[in-house]
Order: sequence, then structure tokens, then C-alpha cells
Amino acid sequence: MSWKIPENLKYTKSDEWIDPQTGKVGITDYAQSQLSDVVYVEIIVSEGETVNKGDIIATIESVKAAADVYAPVSGKVVEVNEGLADTPEVVNSDPYGDAWLVRMEISDPSELDELMDADAYRKYCEERED
Repeated sequence: MSWKIPENLKYTKSDEWIDPQTGKVGITDYAQSQLSDVVYVEIIVSEGETVNKGDIIATIESVKAAADVYAPVSGKVVEVNEGLADTPEVVNSDPYGDAWLVRMEISDPSELDELMDADAYRKYCEERED
């Protein structure tokens, strides 16, 4: 399989991505392909809330599974993508674009160094397919 894995993002082992420039967070193409048809997105954090790396920030449900989405780094939630509640299927069609979940103000940029770059994440996805 080949998934879209943008070079400019950082990735977690639980299939979240974060854009180090903008602080936007979402789930990866690999994750949405595993979930299949997304029918429901609930973002459980609010604007202004401070989250720690690993905190659950959203739940995504598909026709075959539900998955928690975790904060890839610690920081303050500065924006929530309210539109996803009405159009959850965007997670399948545009996981790195319109389907971002929250935008964070990263409180400890060194946490980004603990995340995978695109090459490492690609290898990680391939290992799980074997």
C-alpha cells in the first residue's frame, strides 16, 4: 500500500500528525484507511484548554471501529475544527487538509524531536502491513 505521508509533518506511533509550523493536528492517511468510512468525529477538547502529550483530544468512529486521537505534543488548544462534526467523511478524503482536528500552541518544541519524520513513519506503516 502507499499512503500519503507529507514530508513536512511529524508523526506518532498512534497515527496522529502534527505540522510543526502551524500546530495543526490530525490523523494520518494510514489511520483513516484502517478505519475505513468515518461516520462521526467528536473533538473533546476546547479552545483555550491545555493538553499534555498523550491526552485524548478526539474520538473518531467509522462503520467498523472507533479510535481515540491523542495529542502528539503538549500545548494549548488555540483552534478547534468545528466543521468536522457535520462532515466527518472529510477525514477519509482529506486527512492532511480540511480534516485537521485542532491547532495547538506547542509548549515544549523539544517534544517534536520524539516524533517520527515522514521516512520513519512510512517504514513503521509498512512494518504493520506485513
